[in-house]
Amino acid sequence: MLREDGLLVGLDVGTTKICVVVAKVADNTINIIGIGSYPSTGLRKGVVVNMDSTVNSIKKAVEEAELMAGVRIDSCLAGIAGPHIKSFNSNGVVAIKDKEVRADDVSRAIDAAKAVAIPADRELIHVIPQEFIVDDQDGIREPIGISGVRLEVKVHIVTGNVSSTQNIKKCCKLAGLTVDDIVLAQLASSEATLTPEEKEIGVALVDIGGGTSDIAVFSNGSIKYTSVLPFGGNNITNDIAIGLRTPLEEAEKIKKKFGCAYSDMIGANETIDVPSVGGRKPRTLMRKTLADIIEPRVEEITSLIYEEIKKSGSEKLLASGVVLTGGCANLEGMAEFVENIFNLPARKGSPIGVSGLVDVVNNPIYATGVGLLIHGFKSGKVKKRGFDQARGITKMFSGNILLNRMRDWFKEIF
Repeated sequence: MLREDGLLVGLDVGTTKICVVVAKVADNTINIIGIGSYPSTGLRKGVVVNMDSTVNSIKKAVEEAELMAGVRIDSCLAGIAGPHIKSFNSNGVVAIKDKEVRADDVSRAIDAAKAVAIPADRELIHVIPQEFIVDDQDGIREPIGISGVRLEVKVHIVTGNVSSTQNIKKCCKLAGLTVDDIVLAQLASSEATLTPEEKEIGVALVDIGGGTSDIAVFSNGSIKYTSVLPFGGNNITNDIAIGLRTPLEEAEKIKKKFGCAYSDMIGANETIDVPSVGGRKPRTLMRKTLADIIEPRVEEITSLIYEEIKKSGSEKLLASGVVLTGGCANLEGMAEFVENIFNLPARKGSPIGVSGLVDVVNNPIYATGVGLLIHGFKSGKVKKRGFDQARGITKMFSGNILLNRMRDWFKEIF
């Protein structure tokens, strides 16, 4: 049962940023009350490569979220991605005991479906029912109470590398957080950005983050295919840094502020100021030059994503098109480029279905963080965590959180 005083915390551990979204559940509504974000330097393509840097980034993001929400955070639902994520479909069949499907029959069918050989270095992350079949009747989503003698279930199984999953949990633990659950990033994003109609008709969620591109295909209301590809926005940033001979940090800022996926959308006289390396003076370049660097890489990334979906045989299921999330979804012309590659309608997906600080989270970069909250809400992960606003505020001042954040702000300004 969900508790009215329940606190939900979503932790999106990304390659370029760590994002913490805090919500309080009241009257069956998810109210966003705090957000924290901090650059991520300890991950590469979704996998932890520097434990200390990752722990520090998580702590900073949590402190910022605590400061905004006025509560103490000690546990979370964590998102996971990376090329180590593998998924496949399976099915299980059992006999219905009492000629009427009961919860025990459903559990046995799911257990039969997930009784597949998995290597010792991998662990189950999700076993998601797609549909149930009672005797010859397929397409059943809620089989309990239906009469029959044979129950079959089709499931989507997601597995991850044991060490990669444990490293995420260990970083959270060292940062003072207990991980209530590990959730596949694109599954979380889909909860926050896709409508029931899109899932029913058929849609592809494409989450292009810094280090990975995460894919999830839905049809007939259930998930059909997932995949994680080892490239993303960082590839575009690297191209800009090399092409414009500017530091990576500046290349990222230029991409976010002036980047465009279609060079034809750029005005002939638009210019940008580009910082140089080695203490040289900044240069003024045509914005079209930047777009000419970005466009080939965007074409490569979107084409590889399309080929991955096509290889899975899922491209015929996408009647309602493609929904883009992640940082690259904000790139000007990105949706138009995807429409051209897929020959399907595409849109930018921002979080929906929540209240509270909706204006703050109305951005594709928060799709996974908000989606984690919705996933936790639906799966009953809300717990009474022993927090209260007064204690949260006391902790902020006693733990020097406010002082640290002010110091960081002054560093950013000066």
